[in-house]
Amino acid sequence: MPGLLTKHAAWSLAATLDIPRLFDQAHWIVKCVMILLALMFVVGLYIIIYKALYIRRATSESTKFLDSFWRSRDIEQIYKQAQALRNSPISQMFVAGYTELAKLASDENLKGDREGNLANIERSLRRAQTVETTKLESMTPFLATTGSAGPFIGLFGTVIGILFAFMDIADSKEAGAASLKTVGPHIAEALFATAIGLVAAIPAVMAYNYFSRRIRVLRSEMDMFEQDYLNIIKRHFLR
Repeated sequence: MPGLLTKHAAWSLAATLDIPRLFDQAHWIVKCVMILLALMFVVGLYIIIYKALYIRRATSESTKFLDSFWRSRDIEQIYKQAQALRNSPISQMFVAGYTELAKLASDENLKGDREGNLANIERSLRRAQTVETTKLESMTPFLATTGSAGPFIGLFGTVIGILFAFMDIADSKEAGAASLKTVGPHIAEALFATAIGLVAAIPAVMAYNYFSRRIRVLRSEMDMFEQDYLNIIKRHFLR
Protein backbone atom coordinates (compact mmCIF):
# COMPACT_ATOMS: atom_id res chain seq x y z
CA MET A 1 0.00 0.00 0.00
CA PRO A 2 2.75 2.56 0.80
CA GLY A 3 4.42 1.64 -2.51
CA LEU A 4 1.20 2.39 -4.38
CA LEU A 5 0.93 5.74 -2.63
CA THR A 6 4.53 6.57 -3.56
CA LYS A 7 3.89 5.71 -7.21
CA HIS A 8 0.72 7.74 -7.16
CA ALA A 9 2.61 10.74 -5.76
CA ALA A 10 5.26 10.42 -8.47
CA TRP A 11 2.63 10.28 -11.20
CA SER A 12 0.90 13.31 -9.67
CA LEU A 13 4.19 15.20 -9.64
CA ALA A 14 4.90 14.32 -13.29
CA ALA A 15 1.42 15.42 -14.26
CA THR A 16 1.79 18.69 -12.31
CA LEU A 17 5.22 19.52 -13.82
CA ASP A 18 3.88 21.27 -16.89
CA ILE A 19 6.89 23.07 -18.41
CA PRO A 20 4.92 25.26 -20.86
CA ARG A 21 2.67 26.37 -17.98
CA LEU A 22 5.68 27.11 -15.78
CA PHE A 23 7.13 29.26 -18.53
CA ASP A 24 3.83 30.97 -19.34
CA GLN A 25 3.14 31.97 -15.71
CA ALA A 26 6.68 33.21 -15.01
CA HIS A 27 7.56 36.90 -14.83
CA TRP A 28 8.77 38.47 -18.07
CA ILE A 29 12.28 38.92 -16.70
CA VAL A 30 12.42 35.24 -15.77
CA LYS A 31 11.09 34.38 -19.23
CA CYS A 32 13.93 36.34 -20.81
CA VAL A 33 16.43 34.47 -18.63
CA MET A 34 14.90 31.13 -19.63
CA ILE A 35 15.00 32.03 -23.33
CA LEU A 36 18.63 33.17 -23.04
CA LEU A 37 19.66 29.95 -21.29
CA ALA A 38 17.75 27.84 -23.81
CA LEU A 39 19.59 29.60 -26.66
CA MET A 40 22.92 29.07 -24.88
CA PHE A 41 22.08 25.37 -24.54
CA VAL A 42 21.16 25.00 -28.22
CA VAL A 43 24.24 26.89 -29.45
CA GLY A 44 26.45 24.97 -27.02
CA LEU A 45 25.03 21.66 -28.23
CA TYR A 46 25.78 22.63 -31.84
CA ILE A 47 29.36 23.59 -30.91
CA ILE A 48 29.87 20.33 -29.01
CA ILE A 49 28.77 18.22 -31.97
CA TYR A 50 30.71 20.30 -34.52
CA LYS A 51 33.95 20.44 -32.52
CA ALA A 52 33.78 16.75 -31.64
CA LEU A 53 33.61 15.85 -35.34
CA TYR A 54 36.25 18.43 -36.31
CA ILE A 55 38.79 17.39 -33.67
CA ARG A 56 38.16 13.74 -34.43
CA ARG A 57 38.93 14.34 -38.12
CA ALA A 58 41.98 16.44 -37.24
CA THR A 59 43.36 13.70 -34.99
CA SER A 60 42.65 10.92 -37.50
CA GLU A 61 44.17 12.77 -40.46
CA SER A 62 47.20 13.84 -38.41
CA THR A 63 47.87 10.21 -37.56
CA LYS A 64 47.60 9.25 -41.23
CA PHE A 65 49.91 12.05 -42.29
CA LEU A 66 52.58 11.24 -39.68
CA ASP A 67 52.54 7.60 -40.78
CA SER A 68 53.02 8.71 -44.39
CA PHE A 69 55.65 11.27 -43.43
CA TRP A 70 57.88 8.79 -41.61
CA ARG A 71 57.37 5.93 -44.09
CA SER A 72 57.89 7.78 -47.36
CA ARG A 73 61.23 9.09 -48.63
CA ASP A 74 59.71 11.07 -51.51
CA ILE A 75 59.00 14.64 -50.36
CA GLU A 76 56.77 15.26 -53.39
CA GLN A 77 54.59 12.31 -52.42
CA ILE A 78 54.41 13.55 -48.85
CA TYR A 79 53.36 16.98 -50.13
CA LYS A 80 50.53 15.47 -52.18
CA GLN A 81 49.39 13.47 -49.16
CA ALA A 82 49.47 16.61 -47.00
CA GLN A 83 47.32 18.51 -49.50
CA ALA A 84 44.74 15.74 -49.39
CA LEU A 85 44.57 15.79 -45.58
CA ARG A 86 43.39 19.38 -45.16
CA ASN A 87 41.83 18.83 -41.73
CA SER A 88 45.16 17.83 -40.20
CA PRO A 89 46.97 20.73 -38.51
CA ILE A 90 50.28 18.89 -38.85
CA SER A 91 49.88 18.37 -42.59
CA GLN A 92 49.11 22.07 -43.01
CA MET A 93 52.30 22.91 -41.13
CA PHE A 94 54.21 20.68 -43.54
CA VAL A 95 52.60 22.40 -46.53
CA ALA A 96 53.64 25.81 -45.15
CA GLY A 97 57.21 24.65 -44.54
CA TYR A 98 57.45 22.95 -47.92
CA THR A 99 56.13 26.05 -49.69
CA GLU A 100 58.75 28.23 -47.99
CA LEU A 101 61.49 25.70 -48.80
CA ALA A 102 60.43 25.61 -52.46
CA LYS A 103 60.44 29.42 -52.55
CA LEU A 104 64.00 29.51 -51.22
CA ALA A 105 65.07 26.84 -53.70
CA SER A 106 63.59 28.79 -56.62
CA ASP A 107 65.48 31.89 -55.46
CA GLU A 108 68.68 29.83 -55.24
CA ASN A 109 69.15 30.92 -51.65
CA LEU A 110 69.65 27.50 -50.12
CA LYS A 111 73.41 27.82 -50.41
CA GLY A 112 73.42 31.35 -49.02
CA ASP A 113 72.49 32.40 -45.50
CA ARG A 114 71.84 29.05 -43.82
CA GLU A 115 70.61 30.47 -40.52
CA GLY A 116 68.42 33.04 -42.28
CA ASN A 117 66.83 30.38 -44.47
CA LEU A 118 66.19 28.16 -41.48
CA ALA A 119 64.63 31.08 -39.61
CA ASN A 120 62.30 31.75 -42.56
CA ILE A 121 61.13 28.13 -42.61
CA GLU A 122 60.70 28.15 -38.83
CA ARG A 123 58.58 31.31 -39.03
CA SER A 124 56.36 29.76 -41.68
CA LEU A 125 55.88 26.68 -39.49
CA ARG A 126 55.05 28.81 -36.45
CA ARG A 127 52.62 30.91 -38.46
CA ALA A 128 50.85 27.79 -39.74
CA GLN A 129 50.77 26.36 -36.21
CA THR A 130 49.15 29.54 -34.90
CA VAL A 131 46.50 29.45 -37.63
CA GLU A 132 45.71 25.78 -37.01
CA THR A 133 45.61 26.24 -33.24
CA THR A 134 43.17 29.12 -33.68
CA LYS A 135 40.94 26.86 -35.78
CA LEU A 136 41.05 24.13 -33.15
CA GLU A 137 40.23 26.52 -30.31
CA SER A 138 37.52 28.45 -32.16
CA MET A 139 34.08 28.45 -30.49
CA THR A 140 35.34 26.63 -27.39
CA PRO A 141 35.41 29.88 -25.33
CA PHE A 142 31.61 29.97 -25.69
CA LEU A 143 31.45 26.62 -23.90
CA ALA A 144 33.61 27.98 -21.09
CA THR A 145 31.40 31.05 -20.81
CA THR A 146 28.25 28.93 -20.74
CA GLY A 147 29.70 26.60 -18.13
CA SER A 148 30.75 29.41 -15.81
CA ALA A 149 27.94 31.93 -16.35
CA GLY A 150 24.97 29.62 -16.98
CA PRO A 151 24.25 28.69 -13.33
CA PHE A 152 24.56 32.32 -12.22
CA ILE A 153 22.22 33.53 -14.97
CA GLY A 154 19.75 30.86 -13.89
CA LEU A 155 20.18 31.90 -10.25
CA PHE A 156 19.47 35.50 -11.22
CA GLY A 157 16.21 34.38 -12.81
CA THR A 158 15.35 32.38 -9.70
CA VAL A 159 15.98 35.33 -7.38
CA ILE A 160 13.90 37.65 -9.55
CA GLY A 161 11.13 35.08 -9.82
CA ILE A 162 10.92 34.46 -6.07
CA LEU A 163 11.08 38.21 -5.39
CA PHE A 164 8.10 38.96 -7.63
CA ALA A 165 6.26 35.87 -6.37
CA PHE A 166 6.39 37.13 -2.77
CA MET A 167 5.44 40.62 -3.92
CA ASP A 168 2.38 39.17 -5.68
CA ILE A 169 1.47 37.18 -2.59
CA ALA A 170 1.84 40.25 -0.37
CA ASP A 171 -0.49 42.24 -2.64
CA SER A 172 -3.11 39.51 -2.98
CA LYS A 173 -6.14 39.00 -0.79
CA GLU A 174 -4.77 35.62 0.27
CA ALA A 175 -1.62 37.12 1.73
CA GLY A 176 -2.79 36.50 5.25
CA ALA A 177 -3.34 32.83 4.58
CA ALA A 178 -0.33 32.10 2.38
CA SER A 179 0.54 28.41 2.35
CA LEU A 180 2.81 26.04 0.47
CA LYS A 181 0.02 25.48 -2.00
CA THR A 182 -0.06 29.21 -2.70
CA VAL A 183 3.68 29.85 -2.73
CA GLY A 184 4.78 26.53 -4.27
CA PRO A 185 3.88 27.16 -7.93
CA HIS A 186 5.60 30.56 -7.91
CA ILE A 187 8.78 29.11 -6.41
CA ALA A 188 8.69 26.24 -8.92
CA GLU A 189 8.54 28.73 -11.79
CA ALA A 190 11.55 30.56 -10.38
CA LEU A 191 13.61 27.45 -9.69
CA PHE A 192 12.98 26.23 -13.21
CA ALA A 193 15.35 28.97 -14.41
CA THR A 194 18.15 27.52 -12.29
CA ALA A 195 17.41 24.06 -13.68
CA ILE A 196 17.77 25.34 -17.25
CA GLY A 197 21.04 27.05 -16.30
CA LEU A 198 22.44 23.78 -14.97
CA VAL A 199 21.26 21.86 -18.03
CA ALA A 200 23.10 24.36 -20.24
CA ALA A 201 26.23 24.57 -18.06
CA ILE A 202 27.04 20.95 -17.19
CA PRO A 203 27.49 19.61 -20.78
CA ALA A 204 29.38 22.79 -21.72
CA VAL A 205 31.90 22.37 -18.89
CA MET A 206 32.44 18.69 -19.61
CA ALA A 207 32.86 19.29 -23.35
CA TYR A 208 35.22 22.23 -22.81
CA ASN A 209 37.51 20.18 -20.57
CA TYR A 210 37.50 17.31 -23.06
CA PHE A 211 38.25 19.55 -26.06
CA SER A 212 40.99 21.39 -24.15
CA ARG A 213 42.75 18.11 -23.43
CA ARG A 214 42.50 16.94 -27.05
CA ILE A 215 43.76 20.29 -28.34
CA ARG A 216 46.72 20.19 -25.95
CA VAL A 217 47.65 16.78 -27.33
CA LEU A 218 47.49 18.06 -30.91
CA ARG A 219 49.57 21.11 -30.01
CA SER A 220 52.21 18.90 -28.44
CA GLU A 221 52.31 16.82 -31.61
CA MET A 222 52.65 20.00 -33.69
CA ASP A 223 55.57 21.17 -31.52
CA MET A 224 57.35 17.84 -31.89
CA PHE A 225 56.72 17.77 -35.65
CA GLU A 226 58.16 21.27 -36.00
CA GLN A 227 61.43 20.20 -34.35
CA ASP A 228 61.65 17.00 -36.39
CA TYR A 229 60.89 18.81 -39.63
CA LEU A 230 63.50 21.50 -38.96
CA ASN A 231 66.10 18.83 -38.18
CA ILE A 232 65.37 17.10 -41.51
CA ILE A 233 65.67 20.42 -43.34
CA LYS A 234 69.03 21.08 -41.65
CA ARG A 235 70.44 17.67 -42.53
CA HIS A 236 69.25 17.31 -46.11
CA PHE A 237 68.56 20.75 -47.57
CA LEU A 238 70.57 23.38 -45.71
CA ARG A 239 73.97 21.72 -45.51
